[in-house]
Amino acid sequence: MDLNNAISLIRTPLLIKPHPTRWADLGAGSGLFTKALAGLLYEGSEIYAVDKKPTSVFSDFPQDVNLKQLTLDFVRNELPFSGLDGILMANSFHYVKEKVAFIEKLKQALKKAGMLIIVEYDTSIPVGNWAPYPVDFSNLKTLFMKVGFGIVEKLSEYPSAYGRKMYSAIIGY
Repeated sequence: MDLNNAISLIRTPLLIKPHPTRWADLGAGSGLFTKALAGLLYEGSEIYAVDKKPTSVFSDFPQDVNLKQLTLDFVRNELPFSGLDGILMANSFHYVKEKVAFIEKLKQALKKAGMLIIVEYDTSIPVGNWAPYPVDFSNLKTLFMKVGFGIVEKLSEYPSAYGRKMYSAIIGY
């Protein structure tokens, strides 16, 4: 997947605000989706790029968005921020086993009107170590509605190199 595909997968009018916003990308990995998010945010916005492993792939990151890299395990550790406008989880939600407890933790990091964007494989069948706890869109919707979110909508789909399609979803109150 390239940067343009990543932008297309997460683009939504709800994301584009006429003022700076604060986001976290949990499981930032190579930074592809962090860069995609930065390309959609207003100048002066801030993104916390969180991953277990430090990365130096952000050398060509857009200068008009403030990047803060954090090395931590977002599942096991407390999240060191609050009052976020949004949280992006691209290909990382399938590493969370205890999803309800984790969603409660995400809610604590968001503003009341905050949102989540999730990019996930559209399956509920585990696939080795790279997707141990995947959740298809139908189950994702049920899960987030049960925990108190009122909006769970599919944004887009993309063919996966692993033979399963991926979807993106926006989740809010």
